[in-house]
Amino acid sequence: MVEKLDAAARAGLAAELPQWRLVEGRDAITRAFRFQDFSAAWGFMARVALLAEAQDHHPEWSNVYNRVEITLTTHDAGGLSARDVKLARSIDALC
Repeated sequence: MVEKLDAAARAGLAAELPQWRLVEGRDAITRAFRFQDFSAAWGFMARVALLAEAQDHHPEWSNVYNRVEITLTTHDAGGLSARDVKLARSIDALC
């Protein structure tokens, strides 16, 4: 069973993942990305999909033309977990 982040880990999220924000009303984090065009956004999504599959942790996301929005939460934990932080760091490394 995956455990939710404790208070100390949550307190460090803003510093560790400065471009991600907490989703109001949900125990999740989100980040919006903007690219030059649809092709670049789609290529980014393909790279994220490979990371997510390798980590067995799949994001909620949407894509409209050159924009991609990703939301991370761990359903098995009932909210934010270390799995979300790990995937967010991996996604950030692509940019």
